[in-house]
Amino acid sequence: MSTETLDLQRPAPKPKWLRVKLPTGKKYTDLRNLVDKYQLNTICTSGSCPNMGECWGEGTATFMILGNICTRSCGFCGVKTGRPETVDWDEPEKVARSIKMMQIKHAVITSVDRDDLKDMGSIIWAETVKAIRRMNPEITLETLIPDFQGNTRNIDRIIAVKPEVVSHNMETVKRLTREVRIQAKYERSLEVLNYLKQSGLPRTKSGIMLGLGEMEDEVIQTMEDLKEVGLDIITIGQYLQPSKKHLPVREFITPEQFKKYETIGLEMGFRHVESGALVRSSYKAQKHLT
Repeated sequence: MSTETLDLQRPAPKPKWLRVKLPTGKKYTDLRNLVDKYQLNTICTSGSCPNMGECWGEGTATFMILGNICTRSCGFCGVKTGRPETVDWDEPEKVARSIKMMQIKHAVITSVDRDDLKDMGSIIWAETVKAIRRMNPEITLETLIPDFQGNTRNIDRIIAVKPEVVSHNMETVKRLTREVRIQAKYERSLEVLNYLKQSGLPRTKSGIMLGLGEMEDEVIQTMEDLKEVGLDIITIGQYLQPSKKHLPVREFITPEQFKKYETIGLEMGFRHVESGALVRSSYKAQKHLT
């Protein structure tokens, strides 16, 4: 594998290919002012996404629903873990209004895991999609969903509202799943993606992070497993440690290696492959509609 291996006792500086320019442009500035003025909740800002300027400039943004406290404690994720707050049943309308106010053309909706709820949040998910479409009839949508513990009744609620793209992230290779996604299962995520595709959805999508200690053959095997369940779109990006409490970065993957995975993915037959150090789940999301 073509990588720059790190000394885990002494964190290395980020390589030059992970440096990003500050977002600029009128569209970005206008949206930033709007988000700040009305305290609109986007993952773009709360997650300090490196692609925020590019995505906002193209009229795409990502919103997180069901609060900001997750019932799971994944080793890679910066979202707080604990007892979530009570469900806000006005949230679908709030998100829909935010999208209208920002004049978003393509929205990505994601959420924390809500294993504390009987429906695992799937009802709010469906109501949010419905509200967005009512208030923004020209919009296109991607839903980046949790696994809902594989419960098909909950997954069916997502399928019923027919997002243009439905995504569920594998995050890592099979060997590292237990360490990286403590309460998740590799096979269950594959089953969810297979169920979505077998239900007739036009576009399914998943993403993985690199730099957690995976080997090249494991990455390729994961890609093959995803292709086997009919996946259309795959994103591959560099894992970056949110804090010292999270899993360390074990490797910085080179641009050449990311390009290699892109070539392999396209040869496998994926409709879209986004592979690069700064690629995140919703990167170039609006282009995945074709």
